[in-house]
Amino acid sequence: AHRHQPRGIGRLKATIREIYQTMTALLEIRDLHASVGDKPILKGINLSINAGEIHAIMGPNGSGKSTMSYVLAGRDGYEVTGGDILMNGESLLEMEPDERARAGMFLAFQYPVELPGVGGMSFLRAAVNARRVEAGEEEIDQLGFVKIVREKARLLGISDDMLKRAVNVGFSGGEKKRYEILQMALLEPTMAVLDETDSGLDVDALRIVSEGVNLLRDPGRAMLVITHYQRLLNNIVPDQVHILAGGRIRKSGGKELALEVEEGGYAGIDDAA
Repeated sequence: AHRHQPRGIGRLKATIREIYQTMTALLEIRDLHASVGDKPILKGINLSINAGEIHAIMGPNGSGKSTMSYVLAGRDGYEVTGGDILMNGESLLEMEPDERARAGMFLAFQYPVELPGVGGMSFLRAAVNARRVEAGEEEIDQLGFVKIVREKARLLGISDDMLKRAVNVGFSGGEKKRYEILQMALLEPTMAVLDETDSGLDVDALRIVSEGVNLLRDPGRAMLVITHYQRLLNNIVPDQVHILAGGRIRKSGGKELALEVEEGGYAGIDDAA
């Protein structure tokens, strides 16, 4: 029933989200605990991100950064054992991953997967139209969609040849990351989570991806950028930086906190906490 709701209902839900957005944090994580199998990974995360803000999560390997992104997106195998996640005032915990995506959650993967046999244009158009139907809007026809995709792809250095291939098949690491940002540009999510998008990128690819992300800054959108390295945050300047270690946020601050980590590492912050 959820997938075939009348368009009027979709528009009403979108309006309610817009109202909530003006009243409260766009994303609010309350005392979030999560496990993988029997192993606790997240041990009490509290985080609020307002519309229009970009927050960065940094932390050492094994701190829970990717787990946090997967829990937000609703990935199987990641069990929430306590707390809540609210987006525009609505809990995400009872939503399937596709429901979260249609509601405006987007996850750019650290390691995008190849989808042999799935045409890129068909994949993108199906995803965009699912979002539009959820919002009570008309679907885009094929010709209109091709025009939109080519314009956004040009800004990200994505060729027509890439668009004609199966999703991510034969792509380099940098091409896969640019394709992730193209998806984000087309889907226009409310909440975008970028899980180590800079991983494996050379300087030129990092610049292109960062420019794409910056083009998507919007007063009605929030972003959570997960990274190991301060270099990404030279290109995508965050409003807040949070240090995650041992499943908890140990310290929060402005963009200068990333420089502090770059110079002194995580040990001092973790010891002080």
